[in-house]
Amino acid sequence: MTETGFNDPTAQRLERINTGADPDVVGPLLADVLHDPRWLDCDVALISGGKSNLTYRVACDAGELILRRPPLGHILPTAHDMGREYRVLTALDGTAVPVPRTLYLGDELGAPFYVMERVLGHICRNVLPDGYAEAPEERRAIGEALVDVLAALHTVDPAAVGLAEFGRPAGYMARQLRRWSQQSEASRVEDVPALDALRDELVRTLPPERVHAIVHGDFRLDNTVLHATRPGRIVAVLDWEMSTLGDPLTDLGALLAFWSEAGDNGVLAAARIVAPVTAAEGFPSRAEVIERYARATGFDVSDAAWYQAFAFFKLAVVCQGIAARAAGGAMVGSGFDDAQRLVAPLVDAGRHLLP
Repeated sequence: MTETGFNDPTAQRLERINTGADPDVVGPLLADVLHDPRWLDCDVALISGGKSNLTYRVACDAGELILRRPPLGHILPTAHDMGREYRVLTALDGTAVPVPRTLYLGDELGAPFYVMERVLGHICRNVLPDGYAEAPEERRAIGEALVDVLAALHTVDPAAVGLAEFGRPAGYMARQLRRWSQQSEASRVEDVPALDALRDELVRTLPPERVHAIVHGDFRLDNTVLHATRPGRIVAVLDWEMSTLGDPLTDLGALLAFWSEAGDNGVLAAARIVAPVTAAEGFPSRAEVIERYARATGFDVSDAAWYQAFAFFKLAVVCQGIAARAAGGAMVGSGFDDAQRLVAPLVDAGRHLLP
């Protein structure tokens, strides 16, 4: 089993911690808002492995819940917006999009936080669990379920679930290009002319706006919880901190950028950010993903390659930023050399997809 909100199943250790979620504060608060005194004597454990928002498991005789809060220390007022996550999760409850049930939003921990139900299942980043989805048809069912859930999200009417003002959808992709171009300029360790060339080509070939929808912002296999025993059923979609109203094909492009196929050429294989789980026999191809998504949504997906190229550009900028912060001594740990190494292959993959 893996934990709700936890993005690295290779580090499933739960670490006892009081910092950021003191049980002497959390327990009485939950006992009050959930009307159950058993929460007074609760255990709070940080789910290890997160590098963004902090996710805790809170447990007592009454059961287990998940608490999410921003990182400790100084953060920008608009960063790690717990209220935003809570709002979209609450709004989507009861739709065809599976989300954890929200229970409480507050600021009693010295920062905004929220509490939601714990959803049991598998979160798969690098491998599928041993003995799980061993048959090709079961792996195909997982891939198809991912597409179906994404299509379900993008066909939710924002106004019908109270999200009509959740973002500014008009001009969304133009703003995204400006934002990530500025981020690229601000986080350089060295000049990467090919990155600038990819950005310029994306700007030149920006597709026309065709449709607006609720956008997840980081939709991929390891941001979902798979049913523990029934491959092909997704029980929760996690990590909504970048959700907004915008161009839904950005989610499709991101999913495609993280998708691997057994027959990937050298350019696409070199740009893999995560292990090629979806290259296993049975998983749909990217072409099948696009076709199924188009059939479920009715959207024009003729520019899917552009959105995948944009996803590679964005990932390259993210990796460049990680490398820059590491070079400046702002980050500790391993993996930062890999971040710089990935920039060029990601740019190559983006350029490979554009005409």
